[in-house]
Amino acid sequence: MAERSFVKEVEKLRAGEGEVFRGEGILAITKALLENGVGYVGGYQGSPISHLMDVLADAQDILGELGVHYEASASEAAAAAMLAASVHYPIRGAVTFKSTVGTNVASDALANLSSGGVTGGSLVIVGEDYGEGSSIMQERSHAFAMKSQIWLLDPRPNLPSIVKAVGDGFELSEASNTPVMLQVRIRSCHVHGEFTTKDNVRPSMTVADALENPRRDLNRIVLPPASFLHEQEKVTKRLPAALNYIQKHKLNELFGPQDRKVGIVLQGGMYNGVIRALQRLGLADINGETQIPLYVMNVTYPLVPAELMDFCKGKDAVLVVEEGYPDYIEQAIGAMLQKEGVNTKLEGKGPFPEAGEYTGQVMLDSIQTFLATHSDALPGKGRAPNTPGPLPDVEQLKDVVPMRPPGFCVGCPERPIFAATKLVENELGPHHIASDIGCHLFSIMPPFGIGSTTMGYGLGPASASAFNTNETDRRSISFIGDGGFWHNGLTTSIGNAVFNQNDGVIVVVDNYYSAATGGQDILSSRANNKSKSTKHPITEAVKGVGVKWVRQINRTYDVTQMQSVLKEALTTDVKGPKVIVASSECMLNRQRREKPIINQAVKEQKRVVKTRFGVDEDVCTGDHACMRLSGCPSLTVKELDDPLRDDPVAHIDQNCVGCGNCGEVADAAILCPSFYQADTIHNPSKSERFFRRIRDRIINALQNWRERRTLIIEEVN
Repeated sequence: MAERSFVKEVEKLRAGEGEVFRGEGILAITKALLENGVGYVGGYQGSPISHLMDVLADAQDILGELGVHYEASASEAAAAAMLAASVHYPIRGAVTFKSTVGTNVASDALANLSSGGVTGGSLVIVGEDYGEGSSIMQERSHAFAMKSQIWLLDPRPNLPSIVKAVGDGFELSEASNTPVMLQVRIRSCHVHGEFTTKDNVRPSMTVADALENPRRDLNRIVLPPASFLHEQEKVTKRLPAALNYIQKHKLNELFGPQDRKVGIVLQGGMYNGVIRALQRLGLADINGETQIPLYVMNVTYPLVPAELMDFCKGKDAVLVVEEGYPDYIEQAIGAMLQKEGVNTKLEGKGPFPEAGEYTGQVMLDSIQTFLATHSDALPGKGRAPNTPGPLPDVEQLKDVVPMRPPGFCVGCPERPIFAATKLVENELGPHHIASDIGCHLFSIMPPFGIGSTTMGYGLGPASASAFNTNETDRRSISFIGDGGFWHNGLTTSIGNAVFNQNDGVIVVVDNYYSAATGGQDILSSRANNKSKSTKHPITEAVKGVGVKWVRQINRTYDVTQMQSVLKEALTTDVKGPKVIVASSECMLNRQRREKPIINQAVKEQKRVVKTRFGVDEDVCTGDHACMRLSGCPSLTVKELDDPLRDDPVAHIDQNCVGCGNCGEVADAAILCPSFYQADTIHNPSKSERFFRRIRDRIINALQNWRERRTLIIEEVN
């Protein structure tokens, strides 16, 4: 069950010639693929392009009508390998995944693809996840594009430019027999706008047609001697063809008067930020008309030397807006200027910080610094740019606003797994714990504070393999999610542990979905999926590769059971990897599925019971030990009016979803009996209403009796 459904929105993909499409960037990319005759599409979900996979999944009927094959790939490597269909056949193919982690996984397939080259247009749509909102290591796709000579597009973040880039990418790929990478940043994926549509185009050759008429070109297969010729072909044929196409079709854009003495060279994806900064400086208007010359690189690799030199000649200084480090583009332009003997001063990293996201404030400050330095070269000689008003001091806010670490959602079934792990460590001592990519990685943050490393998706147990030693009885513990398990972990982590007779404990956190990427179904999902094969148990898979000690836990909220099984795995005499599959449905997906059903039932006057938990303020001692073993966002503190109670008590707010983890933790840790369960009944039966009235009368009578007794005692005293 994906995080978001696009069933209604995908109907816009049927729009024909001359209609106006309004919507999100993700939908626009899908429409552009169909307009450009794509023959097959694959990919692996991940921010910021997860919704692109969801759109494609919801649009399978439309894709089928056009003869377009779509599949959700097992990994980014599987997706990239699909593009092999375009090596020998004139079929346009597109794959998508998160970058840079996805590109790293796909690197082997992409390197081979770019070596042999392609016949049909091949487009790799990467979600560039760089900046403060990212959850991965900070790297750029640019280096990979240069390394394997894959052309890199970075269109301006508006729907017409993004749609055009899809078509340009296919054309450029076919003109130069080279795969093309289309880089879309998070703002490009989710920007809203409009563009004029064209008719969808059925591929001239479908994958079914190719299957009926197989062909091959020996020169495109990566084997000696062809592989030695590929490198020469890249430089002598493909690169000149690409440069010629980029120039001829004007893929890069010029804005503003070109006779000024200063100019800005920028990545296409940085255009909105640059224009906004110039507007705030009074050097561009609301329509984007700029007084500063701009050279916008919608193609950031390869660079076009002729265009760049024409832009720089006659200017005193040029600023390069290149987000991230290293400064590949700035270095390349600097080398071009020196080689051509052009004396234009080049600046980039200096006015701009060397690393980090170019936020609105960073963009404004850096461009203002550059223009102030070269104020004599500005339009209206000697006039300094306007200075915007003061903004809030972020440094001062750091002292006031506490840092908010990432954590598990309300009711997350993974939280009790780590509570049980902490309880086991309290008994058996600390262990080396290897983490993995996914929601469970939040266990390294408070309140759990466990986990030492994270080396890649599905690599948690593999990252602990160096600790497989006979010199101690202490075992390592590794965590891996069900998404990572099917992505890469079954062979690289579990199979590796079996082969090397690793004696560690491996916990597979099974929440039924690839939850961290948006809740997409995977092989072990429990849901029915009309186009995918699900309900394949993880336990059967690990047994199939040779694991002998396997335990299945079907309710992770049972902290006592989880604790017991973990302790057994750490102390058993059985040799070889010990695998625990801890299963409970992702609470977010469960709520997405159940809430509409419950709300509809309440609306139809049906009996519905909603469970919540609470804390008895009179019983709670205020030691907050429950929070140290739970960390649920709905579990907080509450100040009491009682002057004799100094410490705030535990309190459960209205966000509670009734998972019961707080009570389970309290029971497992033998903390306190202050937790209680309360059932809210909507549309109760007649008997329930009757007994409710009886209970209310009894409670009221007891309360009145207690008050009278208290008054009598006070009068006597």
